[in-house]
Amino acid sequence: MDTKYLFITGGVASSLGKGIISASLGKLLQARGYKITIQKFDPYINIDPGTLNPYEHGECYVTADGQETDLDLGHYERFTGIRTTRDNSVTTGKIYLSVIERERRGDYLGKTIQVVPHITDEIKRRIRLNASKEHFDFVITEIGGTIGDIESQPFLEAIRQLRWELGRNAINIHLTYVPYLAAAGELKTKPTQTSVKQLQGLGIQPEVLVLRTEHDLSDDLRAKVAHFCNVGVEAVIQSQDLPSIYEVPMNMLRQGLDLICLKHLGIKQITEPDLGDWIDFLERSGRASRILDIALVGKYDLQDAYKSITESLTHAGVYHDRKVKATFVSSEEITADNAKEKLSGFNGIVICPGFGKRGIKGKIIAAEYARTNDIPAFGICLGMQMMVIEFARNVLKLPLANSAEIDPATPDNVIDIMEEQKSVTNMGGTMRLGEYDCEIVPGSNVWEAYGRVSSVRERHRHRYEVNNNYRDALEAEGMKCVGINPKNDLVEIVEIPRHKWYIGTQFHPEYSSTVLCPHPLFMDFIKACAEND
Repeated sequence: MDTKYLFITGGVASSLGKGIISASLGKLLQARGYKITIQKFDPYINIDPGTLNPYEHGECYVTADGQETDLDLGHYERFTGIRTTRDNSVTTGKIYLSVIERERRGDYLGKTIQVVPHITDEIKRRIRLNASKEHFDFVITEIGGTIGDIESQPFLEAIRQLRWELGRNAINIHLTYVPYLAAAGELKTKPTQTSVKQLQGLGIQPEVLVLRTEHDLSDDLRAKVAHFCNVGVEAVIQSQDLPSIYEVPMNMLRQGLDLICLKHLGIKQITEPDLGDWIDFLERSGRASRILDIALVGKYDLQDAYKSITESLTHAGVYHDRKVKATFVSSEEITADNAKEKLSGFNGIVICPGFGKRGIKGKIIAAEYARTNDIPAFGICLGMQMMVIEFARNVLKLPLANSAEIDPATPDNVIDIMEEQKSVTNMGGTMRLGEYDCEIVPGSNVWEAYGRVSSVRERHRHRYEVNNNYRDALEAEGMKCVGINPKNDLVEIVEIPRHKWYIGTQFHPEYSSTVLCPHPLFMDFIKACAEND
């Protein structure tokens, strides 16, 4: 079968859930036996979101091959289990950089470089790049931003061209919002009509409309939208608010979103979807009633800042028949005097990743509180480093122990910059990124958690590491370095074996945790938290 392309755009407002719809549609097609990939095209000029503050764009997700990407790629992987790559994440910055570099080399033979055709041609090339390297039955392409944004126009022009070049091998799906005006007691379709008219004005006619709504949409309302937007009424799908994002694929299945797409693409041999494991997950989630309270100690009070961590906790909780309630606790507000007030009552504590000095003291105090009160604690990346600093200060009796990132003049740099990072000047895309090997010490708690596996590969995003000059001292006092990179001898995992569960990882296990295959460290952490209930 020729590769089919599905383009997903959004209108009216941002944050309507294009990523969830893309992931859900991918899941349904995958369940029917098709090989799929999903890619995100973001219109901002940054090369990637690696240098963006989480308040700007949520968390930065990292692929196995070391690309810093939009958080939607995390949804794609968690829903479908696919492994995305740097080719699945494209920005305006990447597009322009590629074109400008070619122009500087003289590849365009003296031509005047223009948005059309040079920028749009590069966008089209990138859209088809994944399928040129590996056969996919379906390539789902989500276009970031909203119809009407000036920066999105080259991407929309590119998919307009591709839609006609590919013929029956491509369709357009448009996600819009149907607001409810409480004062009038009515749902309003005019924003959707206007959004579709804007899209049509750009030469794009959507074959399918997905209407985001907080209220059920009547058949009459859907027929009205179909009439004004030149779309079959059966292709007007509602995406109503649901208790969990993981119910969205089943909602889309009930309304036939995948079948409508298949029919528009001329596919006649259609198999029944196999969603048994997904349904089992939802049923287990529905049965789970006991709440597990987990503190997220970090500095970003934003729902999307630690998205992969919260979702990983949720997945693991379901498989332990628990509903995880993750509560953000600002590390800027934690002091030695109020630590008990802020952190008591939780079944477990996650010390979150991050960069920079802000909120560091609170993370160190949280690590001490968890260690001295034997509360299950999971430190991730910077969180793991704070565990090491706390241990060095209070157990090794090195009161000035610190990270060279926080205090370059510290006499006890138990956390130091990696040698290969010392000459780095550009911030973007220069950290230790992507998957690296980690050998695990047999007999350790982590070894048990991984199912007695002695070697794993995990994803990283950092510049600083545990200083090996302090390893012997840490281990002598009870903090064991149980995960080591075999190539450069860097510490990947620390644990305190005598503690209920006190583990820190330099890598980010949340990046490789999925709905149907939760990460073993999150599974083991939740198990310990449940036993601490």
